[in-house]
Amino acid sequence: MELLPATRIRLVETAVPELAPRHRSAMDRVWEAAVRANPALFDGPVAALTGLEADGRGGLVLSWARATYRYRALRQVPGAAVCSSLFVSVLQPTDDGRLLIGRMSPSTAAPGRWQLPGGTVEPPLDGGELTLADLRAHAARELAEETGSDTPADALTRWLTTRGDRGNVGVLFVAPPRPTRELRDRYAALVRAETARGADSEFDRIELIHSSADLAALEGPHVDYLRPVVRHYTGI
Repeated sequence: MELLPATRIRLVETAVPELAPRHRSAMDRVWEAAVRANPALFDGPVAALTGLEADGRGGLVLSWARATYRYRALRQVPGAAVCSSLFVSVLQPTDDGRLLIGRMSPSTAAPGRWQLPGGTVEPPLDGGELTLADLRAHAARELAEETGSDTPADALTRWLTTRGDRGNVGVLFVAPPRPTRELRDRYAALVRAETARGADSEFDRIELIHSSADLAALEGPHVDYLRPVVRHYTGI
C-alpha cells in the first residue's frame, strides 16, 4: 500500500483496454456467476483506472477509461489486461478526534468489509471530462448515502491519494469534524429511512475509532488502505 501526497491531480481519459474474444467471454462468465451469487450486483458505469504517474512537479496524473463493473472480473481471468479501480473515500472525524468507519452490508459487493465512507468513481453521464470537482462531489454523495451526513462537497478537503497492491487508486478527502452524537443520530435516521422503503443501508454498522489499533477488535476484513490511512491520519 502506497500513500501518495500530491499537490495536484490531473485526470486524463483514455480508451478501455482491448480484450481478446476469449478474455471477454471469460470475463462475462465470471461476472454472471458473481451476479447469481449476489443478485444485487449491477453492471453500471465506472471510471476504470488505466494508469498513474507522477508529473515531475509534485502532482499525479490519473488515466481512466469508461467501463462497467463487470470489467472487475478480469482480475480472475489469466492473461487478461486488468482495469484497476478508481475510488473516493472520506475521513469523517468527530469533535473528540475519532474517525468514522463502516462495515459493508450483505447486499453490497464486499459484504462484511470495514472501510471509510466512499465508493467507485463513475464517469460523467454527459460524456464530458472527469474533474477533481466531480471526485469531490462524488465523495460528498457517498458520505451522505452511507452515513446520513450531508456535508457540502465544497467543505471537503483533498488530503491524500492511495495505491493498493492490486493497483486500485483512491483519492481521499477530509470532512469537517462533527459531534459524536450527531454522527450516530444521522446514521440511525438513515437506517430507519432505508428500512422503511424496504432497502438495506450500504453500511450495516458504523464505529468511531481512535487509532489503527482499534481495528483489531472489529470482526471482519478491512479494506487494504484502512490501517495505513488511519495510522497516517491519527499518528497512532
